[in-house]
Amino acid sequence: MKKKTIVNAIAMLIALAVVVVCSIFIRTTEAADSNYYATFVALLPPLIAIALALITKEVYSSLFIGILLGGLFVANWKPIAALDHLLNDGIIAAISDTAGIFMFLVILGIIVALINKAGGSAAFGRWAEVHIKSRVGAMLASFVLGVLIFIDDYFNCLTVGSVMRPVTDRHKISRAKLAYIIDATAAPICMIAPVSSWAAAVSQFAEGTGYSGIELFVRAIPYNFYSLLTLVFVVALAVMKFDYGPMKKHELNAINNGDLYTSGEKAEALEKEAENPKGRVIDLILPVVLLVIVSVLGLLYVGGFFAGADFITAFGDTDATVGLPWGALIALVATVFYLIARRVITFKDAMDCVPKGFIAMVPAILILTFATSLKNMTGLLGADVFVGNLMDSAAAGLANFLPAIIFLVACVLAFSTGTSWGTFGILIPIVAAIFPADSELLIIGMSACLAGAVCGDHCSPISDTTIMSSAGAQCNHLNHVSTQLPYAITVAAISFVMYLLAAIPVFQSAYILLPVGVVLTILVLFVIKAITKDKANN
Repeated sequence: MKKKTIVNAIAMLIALAVVVVCSIFIRTTEAADSNYYATFVALLPPLIAIALALITKEVYSSLFIGILLGGLFVANWKPIAALDHLLNDGIIAAISDTAGIFMFLVILGIIVALINKAGGSAAFGRWAEVHIKSRVGAMLASFVLGVLIFIDDYFNCLTVGSVMRPVTDRHKISRAKLAYIIDATAAPICMIAPVSSWAAAVSQFAEGTGYSGIELFVRAIPYNFYSLLTLVFVVALAVMKFDYGPMKKHELNAINNGDLYTSGEKAEALEKEAENPKGRVIDLILPVVLLVIVSVLGLLYVGGFFAGADFITAFGDTDATVGLPWGALIALVATVFYLIARRVITFKDAMDCVPKGFIAMVPAILILTFATSLKNMTGLLGADVFVGNLMDSAAAGLANFLPAIIFLVACVLAFSTGTSWGTFGILIPIVAAIFPADSELLIIGMSACLAGAVCGDHCSPISDTTIMSSAGAQCNHLNHVSTQLPYAITVAAISFVMYLLAAIPVFQSAYILLPVGVVLTILVLFVIKAITKDKANN
């Protein structure tokens, strides 16, 4: 234990030394307040935070060090100014920006606690035990539910997790595997669903492309290889019944020893309730369905649908940080009345669930606060300007490889900043300027941008969707990150090859490229299965 502590301390000291050395040699500019504005240093705070988290296995201190370094860079190493940036531009701004999501998280935690108290989760578990009879069936059921909840990634992560945890636990599926399935059907499915908060976000940046917002989004779907092939990957992996990388250890431990966690703290924030014999499956299904319907109505309401805006415009103008809490609050009140009327819980039981729900979401709220603070520091350092300059340079000399390059740049930016929305917000205007309007190559370039943003978001430990997936599965956050990374990188590598092919005129058709991508994904999985099997035999 002492040796591990020393290693962690050394890792943090080395990271700090790297930052100091880099700061000496990075060019400065007088055009901005920070000497490090729009340089590679803008990406260092999140990269160092991510590296520290993976090395030390401790996410809170790693994120805080990243925020602190970002504040020092912004303030040109002036301690008082750095503290001001850390507090005002970082943590306080993060709490303000994500207050609506905090509220949504807490309400959802309360609803889950109510459903558990009423016996709805236990009843659903009994039903699933009869109807879902295998591990493959449990994984595919989680996948299908994730695909069906395509409105918003936050809502997807937490709802799928709360509904499917009892089912996957019964079939000894590790929490890391459940977290991966949730994450793989959150951002990827939202990025290919025309009616979603993500489609609305992309539509805002369509100006100058020659297409309307929703038309651009729909045309980009067939070329969004990362999102589409991730869905193929999840199904194929479940059907082929194998795992590789760190996930294999977690799955074998769950199957052989019944340990769903393997390492790290057991993130079961909700205490186990005594089974309520009055609970029925409807006590789980009805609150969840009500939550879905009212949340959609909340998004439409905030977008102005009931004030005369059309459906697409309402989704384009909505704000998920307002619409989701709006709907969740109504669903919570209705759920309390319904369960009390059913006499499965008392009013006191319902009120006891309020602090339980809040406590369940404290880890996710803390990580989300720190992650958002880190994004704010990265924004102050001009990461978007730095990446934009890189893209302009790439466009000049590597025209034939642009879709693949755009994909890689979007991956790195989203991974470093933890935001796919911010990534495609930065890159879409650049992509629109690079390619001819109304061209197929423009659509492919846009798809590469969106796919890369989802990929980086999917991999990043500081991504809100990654954090939500860990919360939904009640999985140790770093376990989720480390186990899903090999899977995400595999699909990313295949997607990169597809975008290289997309630069060749004869391949510039989704009818050709997408089937090739599906076949390639399945072939790669067969090869990996054969290699890992041979290693196990040796």
